Amino acid sequence: MPDFYLSPMTLKLLKYRERLFHKPVWASGAAAINEYNSADFKKRRDFKKLYRPVERHITAESFIIPMPDGQAIGAYLFRRHSRKSDTQNSLIVYFHEGGWVFGNMDVYCAICSNICNTTGSMVLAVDYRLAPAFRFPVPVEDCYNAYLWALQGARYWKVDPSRIYLMGSCAGGNLAIAVSRLARDGKVTMPAGLVLIEPITDCRLRTDSLEKYRDNPMLSEKDLNFFISSYMREPKDILDPLFSPLLAIDNSRLPETLIIAAEIDPLFDDAKLYSEVLMAADTPVRFMVCEGRLHGMLNYPSSHNWAGTMEEVTQFVNGRSVSTPNLKS
Repeated sequence: MPDFYLSPMTLKLLKYRERLFHKPVWASGAAAINEYNSADFKKRRDFKKLYRPVERHITAESFIIPMPDGQAIGAYLFRRHSRKSDTQNSLIVYFHEGGWVFGNMDVYCAICSNICNTTGSMVLAVDYRLAPAFRFPVPVEDCYNAYLWALQGARYWKVDPSRIYLMGSCAGGNLAIAVSRLARDGKVTMPAGLVLIEPITDCRLRTDSLEKYRDNPMLSEKDLNFFISSYMREPKDILDPLFSPLLAIDNSRLPETLIIAAEIDPLFDDAKLYSEVLMAADTPVRFMVCEGRLHGMLNYPSSHNWAGTMEEVTQFVNGRSVSTPNLKS
């Protein structure tokens, strides 16, 4: 039993989550992974209680994005329709969590519908190819090419190309960082900013927060080892800055970044240390700590201070500079 306090609402949300996915993540075989990724959750009561997807006034459109290797990936574009819909000219390109392994798009479309409704931005959910069938760097390349595709599509969606943001949670945050680095080094249009939710930035797994919260009910040390071993081709991949961005030498000329960390999270130090290396490189960054919250709880609108945290995201993607003081939530 963890030696930290979990609120009654958090315990309730954990029960809903366990009903949707019964097996421990680290013990999942190919059959369990495929079953989860292809499951139809939309009509499940526990799913609706967890994610509370907003569907009224939200429309979703599906796309196929061609990849340079001749394959293709899916994407889903969410828009909020209202009398002011013609002013909705920003776009969030969203890379989902799941340790590069799990990717049920019912789940991530629900999350993106809520992000779209809350921020007012269009949201493009990228269904990148998953490990272990597609290991590093394929998911990175998929996400980068999806970003390039979104840049090309901006004019058709009446999106301002200077207002395209990248957002990702956990492994998705890791991918968002990698995409921004590829954009910088490739001298293409840079994202307006990054929103990183509890990102994993050092896959060597050596931090104090990992030791402290290694048995976290939302993300354990065993889970992280499973994800990393599923994602890498060989051990030296872990040292690649596109795999472990905290190990990068050059952190300059990157987009301004909002980093949101959960206090009760083995990845807390990953988020904090990454904010510090960006600050040292004079890259604008804001580090926000959500006190008393477990890893992954920002997905659930009933979780502690969800609305307040999403207001921070909304203000950021609406152009507020991160030069304001760091906050705690």
